[in-house]
Order: sequence, then structure tokens, then C-alpha cells
Amino acid sequence: MVNRILVILLASLCLVTAVLAQSPDDHGRQLVDEFIEDVESFSGNFEQVLIDADGEVIERTTGTLEISRPGKFRWSYVEPYEQWLIADGLNIWSYDVDLAQVTVKPQSDALANTPALLLSGSADALDQFDYEGSYDETVTTWVKLAPKNTDSGFLRMELGFIDDTLNRMVFFDNLEQTTLVEFRDVAVNGQIDPARFEFLVPDSVDVVGMPAVADAPES
Repeated sequence: MVNRILVILLASLCLVTAVLAQSPDDHGRQLVDEFIEDVESFSGNFEQVLIDADGEVIERTTGTLEISRPGKFRWSYVEPYEQWLIADGLNIWSYDVDLAQVTVKPQSDALANTPALLLSGSADALDQFDYEGSYDETVTTWVKLAPKNTDSGFLRMELGFIDDTLNRMVFFDNLEQTTLVEFRDVAVNGQIDPARFEFLVPDSVDVVGMPAVADAPES
């Protein structure tokens, strides 16, 4: 479940066929570079759609996304089920509220070669992806990226920017499924309560996995 959630973190909700005009590649690179380097916090609501190889909608979900860089984000599903994915800078916690179960993995291992790596704001995040150009679709500039290692299960993704702000994304996996997400009510570089990126295991909740432990400071 953790891997599937990480795979669908970046996607978009734009299925309209349109005449596409190629935009300068340096503009697409600039948009991604600015998202990695200049965005210290990001928050908004999202709507997510999972589509199968035949074009049928498998699932619709809604929730919220909060990012605090470096290294922290909270991806929360609200409907139709409640589930949290919290990166605290050291570990990834995936909490299924209905099942009363949390899965934890060291963050560096869980994020490797996944789109979620871009959320963390790591300076070398783009080193794990190949830039495949950009194009304009009405008011959206789409940037195409592909992982250099496809072991995580996804083949490529497109990031959609409106007015230089990340707004939409499309994600394609090795099961020929497409994940589409649209962000709404986006706020960039606003204040977010640091407690949103902390996870305390509730009583009577099963824990699967072993969290990494921070190195003790040198004396």
C-alpha cells in the first residue's frame, strides 16, 4: 500500500484532448527547478482519479497535501476512506485509519526513484529523472519526466504548471494505469504547523516495519 500511495502522489486531472504547442525546453526545466529550489512550503486540496488500461475510472479520492521543506510532507486521503501518508524527514508513516494499522519505512529507502522524491525538495531529486521536454496546453505548461530506474513501478509523469505554480499532474505506471490529480486552493510558502508532519502511533494500532532512528549528535 505504501508503494502504491507513493507512486500516485504526482498526477493530474486533465483529460481534455487539445492542440498542443511545444514550449521552449528551458522554460519547462526552469519550472521544475524553481519548484525544487524555491518552494519552501506547499499546501492545497486535491482530487485524484485512477483510470485503467481501458479508460475506465477505477477510483476517485479526495484529500489534502502539505509540504514543508526540506524533507517533510503530509498526504491525507479524506474520501472515500481516511488514510495518512506522513514524511517526517526520517521515516514515512502510512496510517490506515479504518484498519487501525500503520506501516513505517525509512524515508530514504521509500522515496527512491518515486515521484514523491520531488515533494521532499532534495537538492539532487532531479538526478533520478530524465527530463523529456515540455509543451503548452491552453493555460497549462506540462513538463515530462521519466525515472532512470523503473523498479518503483511507474514509467513516466507529467507535471502541470499554471502561472508557474504546480497545479496538475499525470502519472503512468507499468500496469497501464493512469493516475490523475488536480490541486485546488494552492498556497505556496505559507505557514504550516510543524505538528502536521509528526506522527505519534495511536494506542491499539498495529505497527508494521521498523522506523529509522536519528543519529545521536556528536559530543
